[in-house]
Amino acid sequence: MSPVLSLTNVQVLYDRAIEAVRDVSLSVPEGSIVALLGSNGAGKSTVLKAISGILDREEGEIVGGNIHYRGERIGGRSADEIVRAGLVQVPEGRALFPTLTVEENLLMGGYTRSAAQNAEALEQVYALFPRVKERRTQIAGYLSGGEQQMVAVGRALMAKPEILMLDEPSLGLAPQVVDGIFDTIIRLNREHGLTVLLVEQNAQLALSVASYGYIMENGRIVLDGPAERLSSNADVQEFYLGFASSGQRKSMREVKHYKRRKRWLS
Repeated sequence: MSPVLSLTNVQVLYDRAIEAVRDVSLSVPEGSIVALLGSNGAGKSTVLKAISGILDREEGEIVGGNIHYRGERIGGRSADEIVRAGLVQVPEGRALFPTLTVEENLLMGGYTRSAAQNAEALEQVYALFPRVKERRTQIAGYLSGGEQQMVAVGRALMAKPEILMLDEPSLGLAPQVVDGIFDTIIRLNREHGLTVLLVEQNAQLALSVASYGYIMENGRIVLDGPAERLSSNADVQEFYLGFASSGQRKSMREVKHYKRRKRWLS
């Protein structure tokens, strides 16, 4: 599969001084689920913001490299242009409008489309998330975390994305709710051909649904490969899945020594 989205040696600075992303290169084939993994602060969210064109809101700037979507350079374009092109992000923490109703939040996601298109998209979102339909007249701020995540995904789908970018969709949610969200992601990919770029700290969960994965540390890619191969990699098992070579679950204290022992960083 050819890449529909590619990053080549992308470098991002905050406040013209702090390097958050260094020489990051990755590609997302059309129709795939690609996982971008790493610990908190590794630079994963910054990569998504660079693709989405929203770095300027945090005094961030792409200072090197290129981002291409369907062969066209999009680095530096406005967030509005990027959404219209078909790349839509579900931000970390949902970022709903808490005082608006569920349906009003959904319609905000379709601001680039016509009323008729939004009416059709609403019905599709409600079919995908029956719970959201039940809550459509309720104030979004009063929903549970899982319900808010469903609305956040639904809001992104209102724009009819060609690539859906999800930033930590499992964050703060109960395991059963997370399973439901990820089942939906798989369904969107397999039944509707939606391309997905998934940012996650939960490596085990992300690799279980992705076809390919990249691992970030300190702003750069340190390892990549097919998801199955990464899942069976001894270093990934130890440092990201928390298992020692013996198969025993490692304690957090043991896992914290990983920086001194990662063979791929030596």
